[in-house]
Amino acid sequence: MSPPQLRTAISANYAELSETLRIAADYIAENQVEIATRSLRAVASASGVSPASYTRLARALGYPDYEALREQARAEVSRRGNESFQDKARRLQSDADQPLLPRQVAACIDNIRALVDDIDPRQLEAAVECLEKSRKIILIGALASAGFTDYFAYLAKWFDDRWVVAGRNGATLGSTLAGVSSADSVIIISKHPYAHRSVRAAEVAATSGAKVIVLTDSHAFPGLQFADFQFIQRTESPHFFSSYAATLVLIETITGMLVARAGSEAEARIQEVDRHNRLLDEFENV
Repeated sequence: MSPPQLRTAISANYAELSETLRIAADYIAENQVEIATRSLRAVASASGVSPASYTRLARALGYPDYEALREQARAEVSRRGNESFQDKARRLQSDADQPLLPRQVAACIDNIRALVDDIDPRQLEAAVECLEKSRKIILIGALASAGFTDYFAYLAKWFDDRWVVAGRNGATLGSTLAGVSSADSVIIISKHPYAHRSVRAAEVAATSGAKVIVLTDSHAFPGLQFADFQFIQRTESPHFFSSYAATLVLIETITGMLVARAGSEAEARIQEVDRHNRLLDEFENV
């Protein structure tokens, strides 16, 4: 099994790190090119954290030493490069004569395959069990993530009527979160650049006692501090935007696990929804 992505390792251990090691971890997460290419002394000087702290951090993240952590950074930088959205857009324009489909497919396949290493199956089972027992499940997503909360709800509502997408159909985010308690779960999907409303929603939900489940692309998402369960998916893409391919697979996996747990009740609900859809001419009869 390959080592986890650096940001995934940081996220998994972040809560246990000291304040100094968190500063070092933040610097690593946001400056992987420097970690890969500069000496430990230079990195320590630039970040204001001692070399010894980086050595302790490497061990806290599961690496035998800092050099092993640095090799991981090199491997990740080599795989994905260090391009901004603007850089990627320019490269797309300059490579307009090169077929994009094979590159996009390859990147998505790599992101999806990485889920097996990046997602802790025990944490995934625990999150699904939490959803199974919840009174109500609220989905929150903004910017590009909004459409994926709609898809999540579409799948879930086939077999379960407890799911609500916040801030839709005339309801405000605040009105949807009103009355949320420890009996409920809130799922937040957020990818860089992170929407402020998603961070604030995570805080409000946690303060209300609800279980918070976060699907994001980095430990740097500020809302992670309020999460009971966190799942980080890789989003690399030759396009100028982040890919949601791995997120879709995770969404479909979670709903599939819930259907399997629901048993005959889910089957009956699916049959009823299908019957009503046909009565209401939702489907084309072919």
